[in-house]
Amino acid sequence: MKLNNKVAVITGGARGIGLAIAQRYLSEGASVVVADIDRVAIDEAVATLQQQAAGEKVMGVELNVCVQASIDAMVEAVNKRFGGIDILVNNAAVFDMAPVLEVTEASFDKQFAVNTKGMFFTLQAVARSMVARGQGGKIINMASQAGRRGEALVSVYCASKAAVISLTQSSGLDLIKHRINVNGIAPGVVDTPMWEEVDALFARFENRPLGEKKRLVGEAVPFGRMGLPEDHTGAAVFLASQDSDYVVAQTLNVDGGNWMS
Repeated sequence: MKLNNKVAVITGGARGIGLAIAQRYLSEGASVVVADIDRVAIDEAVATLQQQAAGEKVMGVELNVCVQASIDAMVEAVNKRFGGIDILVNNAAVFDMAPVLEVTEASFDKQFAVNTKGMFFTLQAVARSMVARGQGGKIINMASQAGRRGEALVSVYCASKAAVISLTQSSGLDLIKHRINVNGIAPGVVDTPMWEEVDALFARFENRPLGEKKRLVGEAVPFGRMGLPEDHTGAAVFLASQDSDYVVAQTLNVDGGNWMS
């Protein structure tokens, strides 16, 4: 098992890609902390994970990445329970879209608050803990193919994820001296419950029937379908394990061939 005796915190870990990574990490021997803003979803995820592994290997923590005190409390709680954090997966994110002329300040602020600022200050708090512990660590930031290029209707989300890629590079270069590897994963279009909301927004702004945009983007993927949460767990294990010790400040495209860089 590649992650035996490691402790992994996964933000936004109660559903979708985050939950799939939590399940895979458990199977690789790690203890897993599901950190999420939704208490009900946390409890459901923890119950699911405890069917897979002993209860002492699973922890749920409420986390609002937009509030520094919440981030600090999460790190303190995990350190108290497990003695330290070896792996952080920065997965919490929100999505919104609108034509440039209709983007609101509230939408802009929320996307950057969660996707970029929340990601960075969670990284910072966990990295400080890792440095104090002196055993290095692995930090994985979930970016997006949207961070690789702009989209007319998704300007702010694209910009927030481009910032994730940039901060991954800078943080990776700065923290590797502490033997903390910072890398990222850029998913493409992924079939999660969030895509129902995304599809509805495209239907509104592109005057499409519900379901059409989801079908079209899936057909356009070179692999032949949309991604599944489970498609991202192999990369997440690789970047969390010793196999990636010499990988620094990179963002891996896991998107079925949608983007090449």
